[in-house]
Amino acid sequence: MSEYRFKSGRLLLRAGQQKEIAPAMTTTRKSTFAATLRTTILMATLGALLVAIGYAIGGIEIAGVFLGISLLINFVAYWFSDKIALRSARAKPLSEQEAPGLYQMVRELTTRADLPMPSLHMIPSEQPNAFATGRNPKHAAVAVTEGITKLLSEDELRGVISHELAHIKNRDILTQSVAAAIGSMITYLAYFFMWFGGDDESPLSLVANLALILLAPIAASLIQLAVSRQREYAADASGAEYCGNPESLASALLRLEEGAKAMPMQVNQATEPLYIVKPFSARGIAGLFSTHPPIEERVRRLRQMRPAIA
Repeated sequence: MSEYRFKSGRLLLRAGQQKEIAPAMTTTRKSTFAATLRTTILMATLGALLVAIGYAIGGIEIAGVFLGISLLINFVAYWFSDKIALRSARAKPLSEQEAPGLYQMVRELTTRADLPMPSLHMIPSEQPNAFATGRNPKHAAVAVTEGITKLLSEDELRGVISHELAHIKNRDILTQSVAAAIGSMITYLAYFFMWFGGDDESPLSLVANLALILLAPIAASLIQLAVSRQREYAADASGAEYCGNPESLASALLRLEEGAKAMPMQVNQATEPLYIVKPFSARGIAGLFSTHPPIEERVRRLRQMRPAIA
């Protein structure tokens, strides 16, 4: 893997930026409670829906099977959602020797945000993009693409990293990661039923057809309900405070959107909400999973913050 450095060789905090940044949204305790509540509701809703579908297909016996499936999905989603997201993106762990400038940047920003250092990962893609994942700040990871390290300036990259750290600070990553993992597994489950459906007259074929008709929209609806667009606005606002310059993130978002359109990235549709900008053009079924607010509105809000922070 190639070495990633920045032109300056090291990063310095601007004068006056050493002051402590207050949490932008709420206290840590309230944020943790809210994230846990959202995730619990998400998992309970998944279980109820799968059991209802199982009962409609084959009565109490199939409902029991679907209950077991939902419990397994919830267990895997909670404990391994970060690994699922990173593996889905083909992200590889990034050492400090490979990217000393990036590590220094993240270390400074985590200090300002009062967060532990997340693990860093590199996604082998030329599309400029990034995401954060994990079940809590102590088990968090930030992944960036090779393209984003080439396209953005140092200040713009600081804005992007600050946005991802804000998701960690605001406890968004638990719900986002679990929702993405659940959506991914439900989608794979639908394809599993289709693959083994066999004869069109077989009961499993009926399950496959119902799965394709029902499960993908259900997965998309769960993600839409769990991942509010307001969380993106909140992460933008918090990230702007961490890096000290809203224009850094605003400029980065505009350039990232252009880069994503020019170089679409093939990712699991259910993991789309994790990325800072849409990694692909959200059309058809893929559009159901989209939770990103318009870039223009995000930029407008960031640029309104400039006088306040200044």
